[in-house]
Amino acid sequence: MFSLSELVPLNQHQNRSKLLKPWWEVFMDYLVVLMLMASVLACTEQLSRDRVVCIPLDPLFTTNTSDPSPTPGGDVTLNPSPKPPTHFPQNTSPDLLPPATGRRTHLVYQQYIYISQVCYHEALPLCSRFFPYMALLQSLVLVASGSFWLHFPHTSARIEHFLAILAKCCESPWTSQALSHAAQQENIQEKEEADRRRPPRPAPSLGSTPVTFRRRSSLDSRAESPLLKRSDGAAATPPSPCPSTLSCNSSVSSVSQVHLSPFKPSVKVENPRQVISLDRSDGEQARALFERVRKFRSHCEISDVIYKVYLAQTIFKLLMVTLIVGYTIPLLSSFTFTHTCHPEEQALVGYATFECIHVISSLMRKLLVAYLSLLGLYSLLNLYTLCWILHSSLRQYSFHSLKDLRSLIDVPDLRNDLAFLLHMLDQYDPLLAQRLSVFLSPVSESRLLEESLERRWGEEKLHAMTTVDADGGSRLQLVALPRLPPALFTLSQLHVLKLELITDARFTAQVANMAALRELHLYHCTAAVDPGALRVLQERLEVLHLTFTQASEIPSWVLSLHSLHELHLCGRLSSDGGVGRGWALGSLRQLHHLRMLAVRGRLQRIPGELCEVAGSVARLEIYNEGTRLLVLTGLKRMVDLTELLLQDCQLERLPSALLALSNLRTLDLQHNNLRTLEELLTLAHLRRLSCLRLAYNHVVVLPASVGVLRGLELLDLSNNQLRSLPPALFSLRRLRRLLLAGNLLKELPAEVKTLQLLTELDLSGNRLESLPSELFSSCVELRILNVAHNSLSSLPGGIAASGHLSRLDLRSNSLEELPAELGCCSGLHGGGLLVEEWLFLSLPPQVRDFLRRSFCPSEKHSEDHDRPESDSFPYFSPTQWSFSSALESQI
Repeated sequence: MFSLSELVPLNQHQNRSKLLKPWWEVFMDYLVVLMLMASVLACTEQLSRDRVVCIPLDPLFTTNTSDPSPTPGGDVTLNPSPKPPTHFPQNTSPDLLPPATGRRTHLVYQQYIYISQVCYHEALPLCSRFFPYMALLQSLVLVASGSFWLHFPHTSARIEHFLAILAKCCESPWTSQALSHAAQQENIQEKEEADRRRPPRPAPSLGSTPVTFRRRSSLDSRAESPLLKRSDGAAATPPSPCPSTLSCNSSVSSVSQVHLSPFKPSVKVENPRQVISLDRSDGEQARALFERVRKFRSHCEISDVIYKVYLAQTIFKLLMVTLIVGYTIPLLSSFTFTHTCHPEEQALVGYATFECIHVISSLMRKLLVAYLSLLGLYSLLNLYTLCWILHSSLRQYSFHSLKDLRSLIDVPDLRNDLAFLLHMLDQYDPLLAQRLSVFLSPVSESRLLEESLERRWGEEKLHAMTTVDADGGSRLQLVALPRLPPALFTLSQLHVLKLELITDARFTAQVANMAALRELHLYHCTAAVDPGALRVLQERLEVLHLTFTQASEIPSWVLSLHSLHELHLCGRLSSDGGVGRGWALGSLRQLHHLRMLAVRGRLQRIPGELCEVAGSVARLEIYNEGTRLLVLTGLKRMVDLTELLLQDCQLERLPSALLALSNLRTLDLQHNNLRTLEELLTLAHLRRLSCLRLAYNHVVVLPASVGVLRGLELLDLSNNQLRSLPPALFSLRRLRRLLLAGNLLKELPAEVKTLQLLTELDLSGNRLESLPSELFSSCVELRILNVAHNSLSSLPGGIAASGHLSRLDLRSNSLEELPAELGCCSGLHGGGLLVEEWLFLSLPPQVRDFLRRSFCPSEKHSEDHDRPESDSFPYFSPTQWSFSSALESQI
């Protein structure tokens, strides 16, 4: 069996939008195309052959008939003969030919061209000159207005969303199962009613014992019914007209081909829900689709903008066509073949009147008649559309065809835009609306939820979904379930539980069986906890992640977890008490063991309520998502903080509240708007500060006061606007990692030699042209050097002294060759050198062999075939060197 998507994929909006076009809309589209073709043809003829041909009628001056010499007017009239002969012998001499008859004009070719151009503009009507362009413009306006309601900004989003939902409804296996179940229940009910009305008859004899069939009630959703059997003579099921990229396995029309066989003794009566089962992904998609349809319905039923735009479009097209026909029909008489021209330039040509012919006037008249005929038919269709809109209740929709199906009798009536879209959809195929109704039925949704919980979330299934992290702990993530499966509480070895979009999550006393549970993630999941389960969570839970939309969604039991060590909050928080119960962290006093607090929200101030946990919290992280953090005085009471992270808080200066944090070891102010670091001097008393991260700011100058931070071991100033480095920076003798990538540095001072403990230096993305030789001779502990994306033209010869150098990135520079001293850097073995392949080949062969020799033969991959035959060691590209280096760093 193959799906419809393999034949006709309809996943594009322009292909799916035809489902909302009735037959008259499609007919009008073709008419507009024909009108557009006629206008294009007229424009083509107008541009290529449009001209007039003129000849003079009467002379301005008379001539002497007896004197053959020309008069001042240039017109000579010859003596006409009674009847010129029609044939002369071939050998007749020209002197014996009779004189020419007619009128000689004595106009030169340029005069004819001139007078034709003058008469084209003076004698030819405007309609003959501009009708093709007017028709083309009118056709384009009709083309644009024909599908305006599908592309209008206020309606296109809803229409695209509706078509996407309709496609999902058609491709979902639950649609076919629900409709088949509804039709089956209706057939059973009708058969029972027919049996009650039919007089009793003896049962057919099958051997010695008659076979009877035991009937049960079909009104119960859990009642049993005979298996479905397809008749042998049934025709093949037609393909489903779904607008989706997939086709359903069955349709409503196929239900009529299914009959019941209650009189066969071999048929076993089973639950109809067991006939067709959905896998896990299909069930999750169906549940998500129910929610999507519910939200779309609530959004569309509050307005009727699509209906109004479609009505306005129809009225506009009707008025437009009426206006076009009104001023175009009188123009028919203007399309004549002959025109009389009276040019004012008589002195130039010697004639006052010319008779002109329009070359394409006949063709233009025929095109105009064809254009008006198409336009008239177009106007009739618009009038029919307007009558259909006004005489139909398009803002109310009822599923009349489904009211007889008892399983879908609860499908609600629709109104406004959603009702209008379904009316338009019915003009294409009513079956599509029936498929959508499955996801509007509460009974269908409840059946789906029951089926999922009963059969799919057993203990074996949950064990199979459990993963193991790098620390050896087991993790389980459940997404979009109606409620927690009972088998979840049997997982005694589970360490981390992640719940996302659980509509009815409830922890019962059985959570005591989860002895290893220490970490809980709740993503947009308002979980309820029974009293017995709360005592267990208070004793065992150590890490809690909460993701929410509003602060009022935070469960109240979270604030009573006294054994909690880490609390991560992500959502919209109100620091002024204007939402719900106020700020979400207002009652943290019971969290006595809280060591880390991470908040991802939009705070305007550091709340004073944090002082309730100031004695225990050692790490505070605030990701403010671009909202400016105005008040930071609440930090002054958190004197025991050792790590502070304030990212994306729009800070412009170093906060003065940092002065009170004497125990601070790590300060992270990345992704802010810091422009000056003049306040660095005030951080001199932070004796324990060893890590300072100021990357992704707008710092232009690094002040000399940076030298007061004697205890710094890591300084990150990446992605700023530094142009130079002060000498005081190199007085930080304990500095081990200096990150200066993405700045505007042109040189590295020689004072860098004083940083003898430096192990990592990142200068990538600057404007360096050279490196000081002291960097390699004095910084003997240097292990990682990144100078990629600079303008280096050479490397200093002292690089051979860097015996500990294990990673050197030289990519995207102006180097023409590499020094042979790189062979003395034994730490670069194993892929530590990152450079272009052509530049690597500039090394002497023995150096290249020496660097390649460090690779283990077991690491050979697909590039072994590229090595030279004379080389006994494998050849590795820079990509493999980078991979090998990353692998070694992880080890």
